[in-house]
Amino acid sequence: MTLRDKLQQGIYIIINPFVRFLIKIGFTPNTVTIIGFLLNIGVAIIFIVGAEEGNRGDLSYIGWGGGLILFAGLFDMLDGQVARLGNMSTKFGAFFDSVLDRYSELVMFLGICYYLVAHHYFLSSLFAFIALIGSMMVSYTRARAEGLGIECKGGLMQRPERIVTIGLSALLCGIISSFIGGDYKLFISGISIHVFESISIFTIPITIVAVLSNITATKRLLDCKKALEKL
Repeated sequence: MTLRDKLQQGIYIIINPFVRFLIKIGFTPNTVTIIGFLLNIGVAIIFIVGAEEGNRGDLSYIGWGGGLILFAGLFDMLDGQVARLGNMSTKFGAFFDSVLDRYSELVMFLGICYYLVAHHYFLSSLFAFIALIGSMMVSYTRARAEGLGIECKGGLMQRPERIVTIGLSALLCGIISSFIGGDYKLFISGISIHVFESISIFTIPITIVAVLSNITATKRLLDCKKALEKL
């Protein structure tokens, strides 16, 4: 069992009592999936409002958005557990979950890109869009490979890793900027160009997601090629 699997099992032990409570009050896996999707729409709304109402130095909207990203990500785990513990697993449920997961991620990145463009972080918005491309291709390569009868999992930047990285960095950006200021910039002595600013707490991890998600998608492509050649 990998470290990722061990962490996942540990999280399941913590959330299982809540899962059983949801099952008891009549929640279905699809209901939980829809709630997660609606929460991600809320994430996008927070970023869009932050773009329209906030100023460049106010990063509190990023913090609130990050908190909601993590909360919505919890529901991404809950729906599968509700299905398993409640003996409600269906093929359509798995399909429905996958589709809404893609919509959730697209909507989340929509809000992030809107915020970054509105506040003139154009390079960061480009990396956010590249992260979106990588995120979709990680999911697509797996789905297409499985359609060909090939198991295609693994990689450094799967959906849980992406959600935790983006959500946690956004939350930390909001919290830390409240202490150091949203306009904080770090300059190297003798150079007039800053090498770090408050929002970098959020944008640097997005850049990492952009790189690693596309590497993950490429690795899955190559793994699928090798598996098909063996067949």
